[in-house]
Formats: sequence, structure tokens, C-alpha cells
Amino acid sequence: MSGSASNAPDIAVLLPCYNEAATIGQVVRDFRVALPDARIYVYDNNSTDGTALTAMLAGATVVRERRQGKGHVVRRMFCDIDADIYIMADGDGTYGPGDAEELIRTLITERVDMVVGTRRGVHDDAGRNGHAFGNRLFNGLYRLLFGNDFTDILSGYRAFSRRYVKSFPAVSAGFEIETEMSVHASRLKLPVCEIELDYGRRPEGSHSKLSTFKDGFKILWMFAMLMKETRPFAFFGLISAGLMAVSLAAMAPVLYEFFTTGLVSRMPTWIGAMALMMMSFLSFTAAMILDSVARSRAEQLRIHYMTLPALKRTVFTPEQTADAAPAKTGRSARAAAKGDRSRAA
Repeated sequence: MSGSASNAPDIAVLLPCYNEAATIGQVVRDFRVALPDARIYVYDNNSTDGTALTAMLAGATVVRERRQGKGHVVRRMFCDIDADIYIMADGDGTYGPGDAEELIRTLITERVDMVVGTRRGVHDDAGRNGHAFGNRLFNGLYRLLFGNDFTDILSGYRAFSRRYVKSFPAVSAGFEIETEMSVHASRLKLPVCEIELDYGRRPEGSHSKLSTFKDGFKILWMFAMLMKETRPFAFFGLISAGLMAVSLAAMAPVLYEFFTTGLVSRMPTWIGAMALMMMSFLSFTAAMILDSVARSRAEQLRIHYMTLPALKRTVFTPEQTADAAPAKTGRSARAAAKGDRSRAA
């Protein structure tokens, strides 16, 4: 990626890996060709198949992360590495390193903090059908809960600004880390962008580490926890409404009996209904208090984000500017990639 020497950004390519010896060497070499001036880091997460050695021989800087899980790896990467621009991709060869320059160009020219490379094949046949259905389900659920129109919240191919990386708390342990990344952008109302990229199948001999049901449940659980942390009024408000509905349903026949006969024959039901109503009021009170706390935390994160230096706008050549794909920006937007980007599966 060319630009003026004085304005050239410091780029770091981050590749979290677990047992990707069959693909990581070629991925590192392809990134070296695509981004010759970038620093390439492979974070090995207890691989047993020689992933670390293969990456090292291909020219990457290898770091070991002993705590198992992609979330732990991402937290370590973001903590360890200082750069102007971060490219994060998987080491399985499903993402095209040649698309990295387009991610970087979009990040700089559109002045956003995160560019998500949405996977063109993920809704069709590039992977198991369960994964494609789950991706559609989670995207729809995300829009319902967090009100942001990301089209592929689980994509592992992203470009970040330093501002984003150094303000991201990263509390997830596993594959749900991508969901947390999207929620962080929505929570702080950061400028983000999406561009559609090709997504290929894993090469023969490489196996997915995702479990459709196990990891799907973890992502659903992360949705609930992130909603509790970022939208506590809605989270506890729903609990309060549910408790109130059950309380009134249990209370109604007891009240009817009392007003018609003057007797209360089901005292345990009445006591239980009153207990549920009290719990409903407590949940609503907690919702109001925690909503104020969440707003304060978001403000503090936003202030910290604003203290970090913004990314300087690299000067591109006329050819680069002409080739740049137009992108729609905002809280979340989608940019169609220009031209065909064919790559071998």
C-alpha cells in the first residue's frame, strides 16, 4: 500500500490461530505480498500441530497465548501491539489477504474506526448450513437488541483504528468476541463501515473449530450479558414486566373471589402474587439505577476514546483514489466492493 512516506500508517496484521498449520504459512506469505510494510503477528493459542513453527518459518512474529479461547487471544493482541491501523483475520485461509488494502483504504478515506469485511459466501454455501442460518439469526437478533444494522456481526476480517483498539475492553473468552466488537461500536456510537468481500471454503486438510450449537449458545449468552451491561433498562425492564404480568394473572382470580364473596380462600396464591409484584418493582428500580450507571460508563469510555490520537489521513495517488470503492458511512453502513475479487477456495 503506497502513500506519502511521511504519512504512511504503521500497520499491524493480527492472526489468531489454533491448529492452523495447514493454512497459516500461505496466509502469512499472502499478507506479506499484499502489505509488504506491515508487521505480521501470529498469536498461537495452544496449537499442537506445528502452527507456531510454520508461521515463524513464513516470516511472522509468533506469540503464544496460553488461555484457551479467541477472546483471550484478541485481548492479548490488542494489549500487546501498538500501531496506527490493525488488520485482524483468521489463519484458516478463508479470507483473502489481497482485500486488506481495500479495508485499509476504506478505514482512512471514510474516516471510520472499524471496517468489517462482510462475507459474501456465508449466506450461501461457504460453510455448513447451520453456520449460515446461525449467522442470519444472530444478525437479526443483534439489530433487534442493539438497533444497529450490521449485516455480518460474526465476520473475523476487520480493520481497526488505534482509537478503537485501545478503547475496547474485550471481556469475552471465545468466538463471541466478534459480537462484543460490534456492540462496542454501537455503544460508543463510533463511525463504522462494511464492505462485502469474498469468503472461501477452508482448504482440504483444514478443519473448523466452531461448534454450531455450543458456540451458538455462547453467542446467545453473550447477547444477554451485553444487553444487561449496555441496555440495563431494557433488560431489567423486561424482567419487571414479566414478573408483573405473572403477578397480575395470579392475583386476578383471588381478587374476583374477594369482591364477589368477601373471602380469600387461596391465601398462598395471594402471598405469592404480592411477592412477585414486589420483585417486579425491585427490578424496575434496578433498571433505572443501572441505566444511569451504564450511561456514565459509556461516557467515560467515550471520553477515553476521544483522548486517543485520531488516524491521520494518508495521501493516496490518483490511481488509488479512483479505484477506491465508495462506502456509505454512519453508525453502521455497508459499502459494496468494486470489481470482482476472485480467489481460490
